[in-house]
Amino acid sequence: MRRYLDFIGNVGLFALRAARRALVPPFEFQMILRQIEAAGWKSLPLVLSSGFALGLVLAFHTRTTLVQFGAESEMPAVQSLAFFNEIGPLLAGLLMAGRVGAGIGAELANMRATEQIDAIEVLSIDSFKMLVIPRIIACSIALPVLTVIMDVVGLAGGYLAERATSDLSVQLYISRAFHDVSWAAFVPPTLKTAIFGAVIGLISSYLGYTTDEGAEGVGRAATNSVVLSSLAIILIDVVLVKAIFFLFPETAI
Repeated sequence: MRRYLDFIGNVGLFALRAARRALVPPFEFQMILRQIEAAGWKSLPLVLSSGFALGLVLAFHTRTTLVQFGAESEMPAVQSLAFFNEIGPLLAGLLMAGRVGAGIGAELANMRATEQIDAIEVLSIDSFKMLVIPRIIACSIALPVLTVIMDVVGLAGGYLAERATSDLSVQLYISRAFHDVSWAAFVPPTLKTAIFGAVIGLISSYLGYTTDEGAEGVGRAATNSVVLSSLAIILIDVVLVKAIFFLFPETAI
């Protein structure tokens, strides 16, 4: 228990250091753009395939259940609300934790093990500001965009599943899907993924940047980055869902 509390405290101090240094020039815009490409653009194929497949599966199961109650016409609305409120944000966050979190942890741990970070600091370059802050910012920017894309492809997968069992047109599917969806049901759940992204970048960067186990720490940092980032996302999601329901009661419908 003491070890876990020490870890939480150290990550908190690491986060405060990052927040303070992020506001001090110079700003590494080129590095941020490079990390956005690595975290966002290169994660796009995984998000597209996962969102589309999940949309298909969810639509088939949803329709089977709704048919029993004579409410199959509500399938598009159920599909959209499920993706917008929870499935899209949470799944996108977990996918980024698995792909990007492991990459950040391994990359920074390898740089620490091979003394590349020490070499950067010898050149009077702030390694923390150059390596850590751009990754945290990039993850918090890329994840909301990936979440929107996952929502869209999930609805597309749902439509193809519906099309395979009925003659529902695209126009009618979209109309039913967005009939009960308000901005409050879409914007807050999407924006909360910025927090997920920041947590992924923060924990992964901490584990990689502070490792002192040499080459053995590279694999351990990658593994722990995925596990701890995923766990943190799930726990934070519970808190944010309750906060969103409190601030925007209409999202609980």
